[in-house]
Amino acid sequence: MTSDNKLTHLDEHGNANMVDVGHKPDSDRIAVAGGRVFMKRETLELIRDGNIKKGDVLTIARIAGIMAAKRTSDLIPLCHPIPLNKVNVDLSINENDHSVDIIATAKTTGKTGVEMEALTAVSTAALTIYDMAKAVDREMRLSDIRLLEKRGGVHGDYVASE
Repeated sequence: MTSDNKLTHLDEHGNANMVDVGHKPDSDRIAVAGGRVFMKRETLELIRDGNIKKGDVLTIARIAGIMAAKRTSDLIPLCHPIPLNKVNVDLSINENDHSVDIIATAKTTGKTGVEMEALTAVSTAALTIYDMAKAVDREMRLSDIRLLEKRGGVHGDYVASE
């Protein structure tokens, strides 16, 4: 919600509305999102060792996340198309929790933020991991997908609480 307590994607009649950002100044913006895919220990070992039959899970998930961030406005209604300066998707094996941890960072210089792009990158990377390893583990669980940090814009910075 905005500072005046109104949902920005609804007009005065409650109809869906694409927010007009034309009056906002361009500024450098960054968003960081994270998520995890929990799985069986054996599945994580297969991914870690490159033994999933479909290929290199982490590389393909990274590319899928980057591609998805670039297409966010095609996937999320009312989301503005944004020229992205940079998208980075980091995936790491978490042996303790039997998970793959995902961190996506999106950067732009523009009139609106890149939170949705970072979140879309994480979600798509997680879905790609599931798709590539589902033949060996249908119990995988996508979890903890959330905005971790946002910088820039008129509403100021945001850092998620632990």
